[in-house]
Amino acid sequence: MNKPLDIAPATGRLGVLTPGMGAVASTFIAGVIAARQGLTAPIGSVSQMAHIRLGDRESDRNPLIREFVPLAELDDIVFGGWDPISPNVLEAARTCGVLEDVDLAPVSAELEGIVTMDAVFDQRWVKKLEGTRVKSETNKWDQAQALIADIENFQIANECDRLVMVWCGSTEAYQEPSTVHDTVEAFEAGLHDGDENISPSQIYVYAALMSDVPFANGAPNLSVDLPCMIELAARRGVPIAGKDFKTGQTLMKTLLAPGFKARMLGLRGWYST
Repeated sequence: MNKPLDIAPATGRLGVLTPGMGAVASTFIAGVIAARQGLTAPIGSVSQMAHIRLGDRESDRNPLIREFVPLAELDDIVFGGWDPISPNVLEAARTCGVLEDVDLAPVSAELEGIVTMDAVFDQRWVKKLEGTRVKSETNKWDQAQALIADIENFQIANECDRLVMVWCGSTEAYQEPSTVHDTVEAFEAGLHDGDENISPSQIYVYAALMSDVPFANGAPNLSVDLPCMIELAARRGVPIAGKDFKTGQTLMKTLLAPGFKARMLGLRGWYST
């Protein structure tokens, strides 16, 4: 029988590291900063706005989730990450164009101060992007060690008590698992050998887990859902999660599909870009 987990209290500074600081990450970061400055409500945040019902339906116990579950305060969150294109989050937000200048202006100084680290990037996995801010290491094992050093340095520099990593990069090219993904030992050997089946996102997962940092995958490509990563996470007692954020068209499909099925409605096709 597994021993119950000893969960540390949600106190101190929480570092949120995002591989990829483009449209999704920059919008998320700008929104959090605006919310904690009181410029806007944290629209879309389950942790900040949703309620949880306690007891039966007759009980008048319906607190906010953040009042019931011990979570980090917005003021305690520190952002950082890697990006192969933009030098800071402000430039990334302006380039992506999700938020308008009127939204960015009040938080621009803080966004500009979040300087991105050089990324582990391989255009073979994301063909439409050209990375200019990439790590000099070419061996995948060395890339993983460079990421581990980045994580440690970020935590020290920002005086973070704990960290999490959330993949916000572009969806990588489709692949099936291979033998290099079977075990931790096979994966580490593949890193040393530069195995072509190891993608950048998988190197980030490995670096996070070896740093005892939980990892959530915000894209549908293979990363945490591999035997080697599940094994490594279990060994080190580190949480892994995620298979897509569902922030856009996939969210709409997820919402609508059960309704179509419930009413036995068919579709001729579903086109999306």
